[in-house]
Amino acid sequence: MPKALVLAGTHSGCGKTSATLGLLRALRRRGLRMQPFKAGPDFIDPGLHAAAAGTPSHNLDTWMQPQDALRSLFARHARGADVVVVEGVMGLFDGRSGADEAGSTAHLAKLLGLPALLVVDAKSQARSVAALAQGFARFDPGLRLAGVIFNRVGSARHEAILREAMDLVPGVSVLGCLRRSQAVHLPSRHLGLVTAQDAACEAEGCAAGLEATLEALADWVEQGVDISTLLDALPDLDLSAFLADEPAPVPRAAARSDVRIGVARDRAFCFLYEENLRLLAQAGAEAVFFSPLSDAALPEELAGLYLPGGYPELSGRELSANASMRASVRAFCAAGKPVWAECGGYMYLLEELLDGDGVAHALCGALPGRAVLRRKRAALGYREARTLAAGPLGPAGTVLRGHEFHYSEYEGGAGEAGQAAFALTASDGTEALDGQASGNIVGGYFHAHLASNPQAAQAFVAACRSVAGQGLPGFVG
Repeated sequence: MPKALVLAGTHSGCGKTSATLGLLRALRRRGLRMQPFKAGPDFIDPGLHAAAAGTPSHNLDTWMQPQDALRSLFARHARGADVVVVEGVMGLFDGRSGADEAGSTAHLAKLLGLPALLVVDAKSQARSVAALAQGFARFDPGLRLAGVIFNRVGSARHEAILREAMDLVPGVSVLGCLRRSQAVHLPSRHLGLVTAQDAACEAEGCAAGLEATLEALADWVEQGVDISTLLDALPDLDLSAFLADEPAPVPRAAARSDVRIGVARDRAFCFLYEENLRLLAQAGAEAVFFSPLSDAALPEELAGLYLPGGYPELSGRELSANASMRASVRAFCAAGKPVWAECGGYMYLLEELLDGDGVAHALCGALPGRAVLRRKRAALGYREARTLAAGPLGPAGTVLRGHEFHYSEYEGGAGEAGQAAFALTASDGTEALDGQASGNIVGGYFHAHLASNPQAAQAFVAACRSVAGQGLPGFVG
């Protein structure tokens, strides 16, 4: 039975990702088997988790994923670990709306029965931290707060005042004080922190630069947190109830991988849920990874394409320069084979990308129009999507849950885009159209979590199987 905790924060930017990465690497140094998870729809933090812990991290979201599927996913990866660390999202109680807890870190912690360790940014605070900690501890009686870690502590005197103030909050222990340090700063940009893929490529010494940062974070956590005391304070996690939620194994014949699906994966296309790949594999797909940046053409014998999101806007020049790959993707789409493209992948299928400097880069041209990068965020938040046409994700009216987060916007001539792919409903009830559906292509800014509707994964693989076997359209309108 592993030890487990949720590392939460008072707000975005309080230091919970730095603390999570440092704790993961510090525990790994001790020879412990780590299993990281990330609350919410974030793609960047799980990649950093994997680099720190040496094992893939998985997303857990109480709004996008049905509860049984979420608990099953958690148990599947937590068993066999010594310590499970779940990094929260935003502030502890922040979620889909201000009216309920759906999508929040607190909701996830309660669903999994895990204690929450609260990271508090103590810069420019003293006795006030006691009021803040007491408020978080009492806000939801159903949540168990394991204690607090103070971040950006300025001095030994500052730490002493913080600890003295917390004596006023019974039942909430101070489990660490992390000193203010520029040495452990994580660089960020639009959409969030720099990805693990880019950190490894851009830092001096490539992967060694990311490793040096992770080692510095581990030193920082070890100096400020009594890790042995922290582990002793955590209960053992009994996964037996979670494993009861595990669905019956897929029959051997049905689980056979009989279609090859090309999946874009490099530093320009790295926003992808590992659970999506598992559900596609469960439906019978073999994921064949390729790089639109560096490969000359698509892999051979593909029955479908999955183009996930990422940062194509930062690699527009390189993507455009790889004309042979663009031609290969364009020909694949023209052949009528199933293609599913999300956000950055959708941008890649368009005719061109106008980057932040106003420079136009030619892209695949499989769909009309262009993506234009804006200085202000164009969309952010949970979305419920309904397909507007029959396609490789299933019949018209197929419902999926996921999110949008992008700075670019679509531009095209009047009526040029044709059939929209999705009708999106936001948390406030507003609706908007997204993307394009053209034959066997479905693409848009919407990021889907297939656990919200596993039948969509089955439909996509079935569409690929149909095309591979018969040379016919992969869906029935």
